[in-house]
Amino acid sequence: MDYSVGYCALEVTDAALGLTFPLAVLYPTDAPAAPASVGMYTLNVAADAPVSAGLFPLVLLSHGTGGSGLVYRSLAYYLAQHGFVVGLPEHPHNNRNDNSWANTLPNLEARPRHLQLALDALLADTRLASVLKPDAVALIGHSLGGYTALALAGGQPVVPPQWTPDDKPHPISVPAADGRVKALVLLAPAVPWFQAEGSLRQVEVPVLLAVGEQDEHTPPQQAQIVVRGVADAASVDFRVIPNAGHFAFLTPFPPARVSPAFPPSQDPPGFGRARFHEAFFPEVRAFLARYT
Repeated sequence: MDYSVGYCALEVTDAALGLTFPLAVLYPTDAPAAPASVGMYTLNVAADAPVSAGLFPLVLLSHGTGGSGLVYRSLAYYLAQHGFVVGLPEHPHNNRNDNSWANTLPNLEARPRHLQLALDALLADTRLASVLKPDAVALIGHSLGGYTALALAGGQPVVPPQWTPDDKPHPISVPAADGRVKALVLLAPAVPWFQAEGSLRQVEVPVLLAVGEQDEHTPPQQAQIVVRGVADAASVDFRVIPNAGHFAFLTPFPPARVSPAFPPSQDPPGFGRARFHEAFFPEVRAFLARYT
């Protein structure tokens, strides 16, 4: 069944750091949709409409460094049309408006915790709590969002020696494995922090792992850190996307923003991002439906 898509915006509070961050939500609704401004983009949604009757699995999508959840809006929209509630948090100090924490330890510590706070906020929201399956949560992460998802699912990242004053590796402080998480979708994940022996041994949920053959930011061979590191390599559905680059998973940008000077808008010659999405999104949906 295809639903209309609703949209609402939440604010999530991090009391420990004294900040809030936005959380966009797309969800199934029976209300008619109309073009509406959502961030920088126009989406065909029913703003603040009631959620359709039923119980729906929850998906949280963690964006890459310096990005935004809305650059994955086509995937989120597709999933909402097919019966998922999708939360798109904007990671504080590591987004397109404020990237002051890029390449810092505080960012690596905060990201998984903020994803968990977003999950808590959605499950507590009066509009959404009654229609969410509390034990059917999936995480999607692209690039550094893949790091974030793995850390919340039981991964123990380690600071490399070159980042520490004593030139020794140190565990990064992240939340314990969140038992509500039942599946991961990792898209070109950034995983160098999980190279230490046993770093991913507590990740016991099924994983859909997709990487771009032509990715120069997170080279496809890094995926073996995940395949070989998780509790059961057989739980990883791993595929290399032919001719795809790092940004193949982002929604195609409006023509005015497509430029070689803006790498997220670019793909290797001959790669059709929209065409790839037409084939890939149903695969993501089918994977999530099996486990949530």
